[in-house]
Amino acid sequence: MKKNKNLLPIIIGILIITIAILTYILYKKNENIKVSSENLNNSNFYELINYVQNVETYLAKSRISSSSSHSAETLTYLWREANLAQAYLSELPVESQELEKTAKFLNQVSDYSYSLSRKNFKGENLNDEDFSNLEELHKYSTELVNVLNQLSEDLNKGTLSWKDLKTNGNDHFAQAVSSQLDIFSTLEENFHEYSGLIYDGAFSEHITNSEAKGVSGNEVSEEEAKNKVRDFLVDKKIVEIETLEQSQNTSIPAYNFLVKLENNLNMSIAVSKKGSYVIYSNCNRDIGEETLKYEDADNLGKEFLEKIGIKNMKETYYLNENGILTINYAYVQDNVVIYPDLIKVKVALDNGEILGFESTGYLNNHIERQIPKNIISKDVAKKNLNKNLNIESEGLAIIPTEYKTEILCYEFKGKVENDEFLVYINAATGIEEDILVIYNTPNGTLTM
Repeated sequence: MKKNKNLLPIIIGILIITIAILTYILYKKNENIKVSSENLNNSNFYELINYVQNVETYLAKSRISSSSSHSAETLTYLWREANLAQAYLSELPVESQELEKTAKFLNQVSDYSYSLSRKNFKGENLNDEDFSNLEELHKYSTELVNVLNQLSEDLNKGTLSWKDLKTNGNDHFAQAVSSQLDIFSTLEENFHEYSGLIYDGAFSEHITNSEAKGVSGNEVSEEEAKNKVRDFLVDKKIVEIETLEQSQNTSIPAYNFLVKLENNLNMSIAVSKKGSYVIYSNCNRDIGEETLKYEDADNLGKEFLEKIGIKNMKETYYLNENGILTINYAYVQDNVVIYPDLIKVKVALDNGEILGFESTGYLNNHIERQIPKNIISKDVAKKNLNKNLNIESEGLAIIPTEYKTEILCYEFKGKVENDEFLVYINAATGIEEDILVIYNTPNGTLTM
């Protein structure tokens, strides 16, 4: 009996420990489920933002398209992006009848863009009413993007959680994204339902990477590639060059190196096996107070390109991230901007140091072109522009296509109200080939 009495506390203790362990395991399991659920919600939400932003971009492009063939292509992309946005919206853990209006808007964009694309495919141009409807849809899409971005910011800051959105959807998500929707009530008669949609887009999986046009010469050894690194970084103090795994399954096979510099800085650099061309280089360091303007950095970027033997480059667009200005340069031949021959240069805005270089586009595509002379006049090309586009600049450019061909175009930069665009008109046929939306942000100028 005495033994049993002594064993009882031990048994109770074991039971308590066992229960505690099981409780902890269940707690951790629930926490893991919560984290997994949170990550999935975040992923779906950011995908939604991405596709709604694409909807806004394609709606903006569709407003100024004057070619029925290019308009049909833009509207087809719009239909696809709106459908994908609907899919990710449906995955969010927000139960509210108000959200039905947002889903309805995306559905209307999808159906209407499909309807207009069918019209274009028949060779018919959009009329004033069509453009007016697209304008109204674009206005709401802009509002929707702004609201989603604000919600994203609140989620990132922790001032809002998915639990809040699920339990108080009417006060947060649903009302916010639906508040502007009433202005579209007059459009509903224009929307129709379609079945049997088949997207027969231009798939290009069969197109393989051809040999890089801008790479020539004999294959070099690893030591010769290291010598190229030393020449390229002649202004920097190299402590050691460490060889990394080679790049093989790419359009430009390369030697990869990690270069250790003074002050404990490292630089990644790749040199092509054929011809010993520098494909990219990159160095990350803390940036001090910005002392240089965009024009100063641009001049330093051009000087650097001239120094390494790359000439006739024109700055196009740029982005400032954390004090580093990344500038895109395109090759210019006979006053024609050759956009496929693209080089990126990263300039530190504290002291002007060149921190990065990337020449993949240039090396893959650079050759001297036979630029056609028998082309339509600039005035004839202008006749094919949307009448609402206020032209700010114009010139000739060669642009790439998704089929890895090139087209000589007139490039017109202009505005419709407060939105800025680049419109490309085929210099041989007068057909509208592409439209890009220009986004001027505090950190730089980008196109989509």
